[in-house]
Amino acid sequence: RIWEWRGQQIRYQALGEDIDGPSVLLVHGLFVNADHWRRNIAALAEAGFRVFAIDLLGYGYSSKPSPCGAEARAISGEQGRNLDAPTVEIGTSDGGLRNATIPQAHPLGSVYNFYTWSEQLADFVVHVMGAQRTTLVSNSIGSISCLQAAIDQPELIDGVLIVNPNFRELHVAEQPSLLQPATSFVQRALRENGRPLFDFLANPATVKQILKEPYHDEGQVTDELVDVLLKPLLQYGSADVVFDTLSYSAGPLPEQLLQDDRLRAPVWVCWGQEDPWTPGRRVEALSRFDAVKRVVGLPGVGHCPHDEAPELVNPIIVEFVRTLSPKFSQAMAQ
Repeated sequence: RIWEWRGQQIRYQALGEDIDGPSVLLVHGLFVNADHWRRNIAALAEAGFRVFAIDLLGYGYSSKPSPCGAEARAISGEQGRNLDAPTVEIGTSDGGLRNATIPQAHPLGSVYNFYTWSEQLADFVVHVMGAQRTTLVSNSIGSISCLQAAIDQPELIDGVLIVNPNFRELHVAEQPSLLQPATSFVQRALRENGRPLFDFLANPATVKQILKEPYHDEGQVTDELVDVLLKPLLQYGSADVVFDTLSYSAGPLPEQLLQDDRLRAPVWVCWGQEDPWTPGRRVEALSRFDAVKRVVGLPGVGHCPHDEAPELVNPIIVEFVRTLSPKFSQAMAQ
């Protein structure tokens, strides 16, 4: 299905939208799309939920305007915001704490930023889902867009479930100062000359090999999964979005958003304990925030447990949504 948003085509999926149940919006992670939730949508609809999954602008089968072109800048969510560089307390890989200065504005002024995606999610809830309240379920870097949406529009979001957070290792606040010039050089080189590398990597065999790192169970890296993720990446404009996203070294961080006083929605976090990209002790330390009501470790799975082991994640989503909707839970029990 296609929804037109700010002159752009946004692709989404829906199941059970006509039933009278809680609304759930599934938000994908980095370089993937709504099809990454293909093993969750039916189970959540069977639980009595109105289920939607969306391709964020620039991802999947949604429009991919040139990142810094006039068309894109005109619809950027950074417009009208006070994007300073606050100093906040964030975590370390061993579960400790440190202070970091976090620049908020995209260094290139690109439309592909968390404020744009936050506004896209909020508008989708209102204009497509038609829901008074919605639960957001996110994987990886999608969790930042969801938390930002819950801060921007608290009256729309009744809860956020994070499936494996992403602490954004390419953010300047996450890098030693000595490495930042080298990182900036590589990012610029990829933006300007990265297309041959993209074309070399964008093939089924290479993508399957890459996916075996975040997926602990390599048997779950199927040809279907590769096709689901690779096919939209071959569309015109995808390479520009990929390299622009890799250059996005600013913007909000998850711990910054979790301590924001405007965040009213309760947050649950579940994470695959074999995730090679997300430090476990840093995830567990998220329980220090008042907004985080529960942190659940999932044994034997990696960075995408909703796809790798949906039998573990789907019940957590169902429990979370029912916790937020006691009247619905009571009706289901009768």
